[in-house]
Amino acid sequence: MKQILAVLGLLLALAVPAQAAEGPAHVTGSLNDGSTYVMDVPARWNGTVLLWSHGLNFTPETPTPPNPAQNAPTGATQALLDQGYALIGSSYVTAGWVVATAVPDQVATLAAFQQRFGRPKRTIAWGGSMGGLITTKLNEDYGSLLDGSVSLCGAVMGGPGIFNSMLDVSFALRTLIAPELKLVDYTDRADGLAAMRQLAKAVTAAQATPEGRARIALAAALYDVPGYNDPSQTRPAPGDAAAAEVNQFQFVSTVIAAIDTAARQDTEGNLGGNPSWNTGVDYRRLLGQSRVAEEVGQLYSAAGLSLHGDLDALAAAPRISANPAAKELLARSSALTGRLTKPQITLHTTGDGLVPIEGEQAYRQYSGDSPLLRQTNVDGPGHCAFALPEVLAGLKALEQRLDSGRWGDTGAAAMNARARAADPTATPRFTEFKPGPYQRPYQLRR
Repeated sequence: MKQILAVLGLLLALAVPAQAAEGPAHVTGSLNDGSTYVMDVPARWNGTVLLWSHGLNFTPETPTPPNPAQNAPTGATQALLDQGYALIGSSYVTAGWVVATAVPDQVATLAAFQQRFGRPKRTIAWGGSMGGLITTKLNEDYGSLLDGSVSLCGAVMGGPGIFNSMLDVSFALRTLIAPELKLVDYTDRADGLAAMRQLAKAVTAAQATPEGRARIALAAALYDVPGYNDPSQTRPAPGDAAAAEVNQFQFVSTVIAAIDTAARQDTEGNLGGNPSWNTGVDYRRLLGQSRVAEEVGQLYSAAGLSLHGDLDALAAAPRISANPAAKELLARSSALTGRLTKPQITLHTTGDGLVPIEGEQAYRQYSGDSPLLRQTNVDGPGHCAFALPEVLAGLKALEQRLDSGRWGDTGAAAMNARARAADPTATPRFTEFKPGPYQRPYQLRR
């Protein structure tokens, strides 16, 4: 708290207007907590600074993964500099799920920028994945420092929501496929890695049988993992449940297996215990509202397996309770209230398996349909798999809102037109897709 107050005091003290850079500037440095930052200012700076919050940096097999500072989405740096934007961002003090420290690191990075280059005409926070959550936290908690924000594929359901939903997947797999699987309360990194390998092995073995495939699809449905979730996959034909399940299996056996075991162990270590729970969860209801529920029914029928029987087994299985202190820490650091203070636009791909698009519906619910919020969707598979013109369309739509004081048209046709204006050769994919409810919303008290 003292560090945050000091940063705020520095920002309030700075009253020097933005200065045009004398030639392009590339600046790196360190913050008091040891995190690093990177800043790029073009020679013809337009007065706007873009504060980039990057996503989760976690590699299961690497105890200390590289943790460089980032100040723009991959592949976007030069295009943004050419348009006159200044780009800044930090590394965060450590890798992993570090929203609690990332938010003050980003605030301190903005303070360091202002100390070096003066107060910008406009400050826009933006970020992707976990960085979209960090960006939204900045908007909610530090709106006085910003003019607006852009969340790309953001985990805006919040930390408790995403960790609870992933627990649901692993809980179903343990109950129906891998009864010896350890789900929470890992003792150390080796324990988490052992669970990751055990889960991947069990899911791979289950994939060889019709019964196993049906159960994998059921577990995936509890997190709304789409049947087309990676650009390398073949898009299943409508109604082809078998092909969709193959794509879900690929995701569950790799990404879910790593994030909900090894990455969970890392998070538990930071929080001092397990922050997740499934007490009181009705898995019949969750399946019923999943967008892939029909596929699950088809696969169970094809396998000659009782879906009701497996749902009964989930209902009867012993539940998991959270460590109260860890639950509170995760909620306070990475749950959201929905109280936006400045305009925010979001972009999300329809085929996102890691951060399902249904999380956007959760944030709309949190915000009470705030007039400050605009949400747009891109038709395609993958997590944060946007084309650069689509990203620029989101940025330009926000700038139009900041210039005029009201939102322009953010429907699919208008967003596609903005993307084509950024690159006439582009084939943008904005769509009017309407996500369903998020399975496990958790809103911080307003």
